[in-house]
Amino acid sequence: MEFYTVVLRQSAGYWVALCLENGLVGQGENQDGAIAKLKEAIESFQEIYQAEADIYSAAVSIKELHEFLSVEAKEPTSEVYELRAVYA
Repeated sequence: MEFYTVVLRQSAGYWVALCLENGLVGQGENQDGAIAKLKEAIESFQEIYQAEADIYSAAVSIKELHEFLSVEAKEPTSEVYELRAVYA
C-alpha cells in the first residue's frame, strides 16, 4: 500500500475525491464512497502501470487543482473542502 493525498468536494449532490499524486478521481454518494471508488481506480491503474510503463502518470498541477475546486463556481465561495491521507 502506498500513501496518497486526496481532496474531497461535493458536486451535483455527489462527493468527488481527487488524488493529488496521480490525478485519478472517484465519485460516491458520500465521502467514504468517493474514497472507496478512488482506491479502486488507484489499484486498477497501478496494475496497468506495472504492466505497461509507458502510461502517463503525473501529479495534479496547481492550475488543475484550482479548476477542480472551482469547477461550478463563477464567484468565490465559502465551501469547505477536505484533505485526507489515503492508503491504497
